[in-house]
Amino acid sequence: MTPREHTLVLSAGIFGVLLAASAVGWVLKLRSAGEAPSPVVENLNARVKAWWVMAAVIGLALLLGKTAVIVLFAFVSFSALREYATVVPARASDHWVQLVGFFVVTPFQYFLLWMDWYGFHSIFIPVYAFLVLPVIAAVRGDVRDFMQRMATIQWGLMICVYCISHVPALLELDIPGYAGRNAFLLVFLILVVQGSDVLQYVWGKLCGKTRIAPGVSPSKTVEGFAGGLASATLLGSALWWITPFTPAQAALIAFGIALMGFFGGLVMSAIKRDRGVKDWGTMIEGHGGVLDRLDSVCFSAPIFFHVVRYWWTP
Repeated sequence: MTPREHTLVLSAGIFGVLLAASAVGWVLKLRSAGEAPSPVVENLNARVKAWWVMAAVIGLALLLGKTAVIVLFAFVSFSALREYATVVPARASDHWVQLVGFFVVTPFQYFLLWMDWYGFHSIFIPVYAFLVLPVIAAVRGDVRDFMQRMATIQWGLMICVYCISHVPALLELDIPGYAGRNAFLLVFLILVVQGSDVLQYVWGKLCGKTRIAPGVSPSKTVEGFAGGLASATLLGSALWWITPFTPAQAALIAFGIALMGFFGGLVMSAIKRDRGVKDWGTMIEGHGGVLDRLDSVCFSAPIFFHVVRYWWTP
């Protein structure tokens, strides 16, 4: 099929799934009419509305092209970093370091993407920002908990900016025989990882009994994890036709990024529990904040990008 045909079929599939989810939410709401509002049903409908908006925003950005996608994810990274900064501890003397992270490091990372400068994009934050930001903090003269404060700031930049920037970076890959289709890689990543999150939740509700890490995330169960991972692997295999992979390769890659997505959700939940908060923010109705929705993508995007880059590009 041509890229246009791929787009039409994929769009119809996503539209159908969202329409079915909306119908289920509408029926459940009708059945509970006249009764006290069900928190589960209300949350489901809020999530479905958010999925419609997110699908529309990402679809529009992909339609407008590379620059729009980079601007969108730069905004996503900025929002995620803001949520992170409001939750983790910081001192007044760290404000200059944070300002540099927000208004210099973040835009420059995405500028490098726009310039298609992979070499510098891959080392800018882990090398140059890693070295320069502590210098700014040291000049400020506040040495109390210095190592902990710098590690917290640098870790936030790695997760919220560096890792998330690998999503639009997929558009820059030069894959033989796949020209003009890179946007499908971005869609594949998001559908598999976000689908895995939803399917783990569904399997956990249906048959979840054994908790994996009750002190970190009480809702995550062995049964939900196994069911969601298996379902996401099948989903990835079913989407092989929009990728440069064979069905078996798509299944294997889907398994890997879904697994990393699960670990990402677990790690980010551990941070929230440590800070005593339920959600990172309130930006997305029904989902919490940007980081609540993208915690799994943060861990899976760099892995997916480098797997494709080192095995499918010259």
